[in-house]
Amino acid sequence: MTDEKIVLGTNTNYPLNGILSIPVGNNGLFPAVVLVHGSGPSNKDEKIGNITPFKDLAEGLSDKGIAVLRYDKRTFIYGKQMKKDHGLTVREETIEDAILAADFLRKDTRIDHGKIFIIGHSMGGMLAPRINAEGGNFAGIIIMAGSPRRLEEIIVDQNDELLNSLNWLLRLIAKKQVAKLSSKFQNIDHLTAEEAKTTPILGKNLRAYYFKEMGEHQAIHYLLSEPHKPVLIMQGAKDFQVSVEKDFNLYKALLREIPNITYKLYPNLNHAFMSSVYGKIMKAKKEYKIAQKIDQQVINDIAEWVFLNSATD
Repeated sequence: MTDEKIVLGTNTNYPLNGILSIPVGNNGLFPAVVLVHGSGPSNKDEKIGNITPFKDLAEGLSDKGIAVLRYDKRTFIYGKQMKKDHGLTVREETIEDAILAADFLRKDTRIDHGKIFIIGHSMGGMLAPRINAEGGNFAGIIIMAGSPRRLEEIIVDQNDELLNSLNWLLRLIAKKQVAKLSSKFQNIDHLTAEEAKTTPILGKNLRAYYFKEMGEHQAIHYLLSEPHKPVLIMQGAKDFQVSVEKDFNLYKALLREIPNITYKLYPNLNHAFMSSVYGKIMKAKKEYKIAQKIDQQVINDIAEWVFLNSATD
């Protein structure tokens, strides 16, 4: 492959550096994917600790003949100025740039414009159906470790799991903090938009409006509204950030009558689709410090699915 440095959104207030990985060989047009980050600030490789999931995907998929576009997340570059915006939503944080990425690929003469897919990881997977509906217009959607639930439900579950891992004294102290956060989340839908923009939820800067707006645009509604759009839903069975029972299986239940959905569950992989080491959320930081790469079977399955759904009738 060849890695080409690009700039996404050159005519916007938030230009972002990125890399377009183009496969070597093949005189025809390439299918392509846009990679969309999970929660929090993240660079173009989605680096956390000593792992780089997006770099792994770019190298693995381009080696199989698929072009890959990845870029720095807006909050990674402009986080300091964006945190002052109390009306911040996932649209400004993530969606707008993913749509720009799709448009960028459509202007490249080496890319088959009818075969551009989106791969959303974690919260990016939760947002992928919305990104598609609001302007991405992708040929298909790949959800890696996503969830059909609301973001605040997942956060509460993660906090509960952390509580259970603490000793009795720390649990007693933390339980009050978790209960207070849960109470704030439960009240979100009762707030007006303006009230939500003035109500801190996590820290001083992240407001209730962020969660309220996202909760009003849940992924499952977009998936149900486009029943013939090809979708690949993937998860590691040892994922400690989303749940097989509450997330992966919930997708299956909610989408049971929708055709053209493929499900892939990987027995010993974690949230980053790498081998599980500790398997506990309280040791997430330690787990991601171990240098690993995305499991090759995951790369193979994505490539096979992309080519299957790129076939010309």
